[in-house]
Amino acid sequence: MSTNGNTAAVLGVFAVIAGFGLVGGCMAGYPQYLVYEQRLVGEAELERQKYAKQVAVQEAEAKRDSAALLAEAEVARAEGVAKANKIIGESLKGNEAYLRYLWIDTLAKDDKQIIYVPTEAGMPILEAGKRP
Repeated sequence: MSTNGNTAAVLGVFAVIAGFGLVGGCMAGYPQYLVYEQRLVGEAELERQKYAKQVAVQEAEAKRDSAALLAEAEVARAEGVAKANKIIGESLKGNEAYLRYLWIDTLAKDDKQIIYVPTEAGMPILEAGKRP
């Protein structure tokens, strides 16, 4: 039994030494693990920041493109209005009788309208005899 007792004692001592070695190894490796974990967290945060930057750039480019298209549409609308005004202005030149007809026709349609008539000085007589 002494051989078995010695073997058990040796195994017990070996187990205790192995346990201390394992605990010591963990204690020595834990700081390295923390450094590794922080590096992974930093890399993940860097990737999130890169993605956020790409999203911001895409949104800014979309706003720029939208503004450019809206500006083009506004220019096209203004050019259309300018052409229409030119056509109307040209068609009314020399048509004094037609303009007088339109004025009289408008007066005939609405009897509750206030009309300002200019004087020789170019100033209108402002509601000289107000209606009740």
